[in-house]
Amino acid sequence: MIANNIFRIIGELFTEGLFIPFDWIRSDENWWTSNIINFLFIGVFFVLLAYWMKESIRFKKEGTEDLPK
Repeated sequence: MIANNIFRIIGELFTEGLFIPFDWIRSDENWWTSNIINFLFIGVFFVLLAYWMKESIRFKKEGTEDLPK
């Protein structure tokens, strides 16, 4: 019974508390505000991709890209 209460509390925390902003964004009629989270994720992805490519080029220039173990 205690485990059941713990999972119920966790479920209520997410559905009643933490997901309320997402419910508001989903019900908004404006396309731009509904997709702002997606744009943020895409921006973070491109920043991390640029960093990864820069480091890959650096390792390739140093010759340490595929060293045998």
